Amino acid sequence: MTRPSNTALAVDRLRELIFTGALAAGSDHLESELAEQLGLSRTPVREALLVLESQGLVTVRPRKGVRIKPVSPKDMAEIYDVLTELESLAARRAAEAGHDRQALEPLAHSIKAMDHALSNNDRAAWAEADDQFHAELVRLGQNARIEAIVQMMADQVRRARLVTLYMRPAPLQSNNDHRQVLDAIASGAADKAAKLHRAHREAAKATLIALLETHHLNHL
Repeated sequence: MTRPSNTALAVDRLRELIFTGALAAGSDHLESELAEQLGLSRTPVREALLVLESQGLVTVRPRKGVRIKPVSPKDMAEIYDVLTELESLAARRAAEAGHDRQALEPLAHSIKAMDHALSNNDRAAWAEADDQFHAELVRLGQNARIEAIVQMMADQVRRARLVTLYMRPAPLQSNNDHRQVLDAIASGAADKAAKLHRAHREAAKATLIALLETHHLNHL
């Protein structure tokens, strides 16, 4: 098995520090400071920061270090607008592709995992299963460019959602939405699949932005 490069290691470890809040949103850091914290040389850390910048997680400022990028309600609105369009198209394409039940099993499994997580009041497990549903939906749409764009933006959604996850009501409707989308895809109802998924994403956008604004969480 090939060992990951130091740059790949730096990307993974910095992402973990950002998502756990160890590198707080809005905070500033020197490249040398981060390299020392990770126990790596500055070159792979510099390369990793450029990767994270392309993913929308940091802002690299020449000779001034790096800032962990905040996410404002306006940012989230724009991100959700793009995700809504691309994922709805993926749902349409997935329905048109005529996938059999075996191909759709990962979608069904993620919904079962979400139901199980909610029954155990495990919001973190629910969020992970929800991420799996959306990633699998996009994969079934069979468009690599949509996959790449959605993955880049999904990281930013994940950051905001981690903070608001326990503030929102139990996402029972979200699970029901996913079931309806799966049924539409399985039956080949492309227009219905796209319409249902669009409504689901628009509702999720409204919930998240309302929480960000109500609790003044635009420092994320």
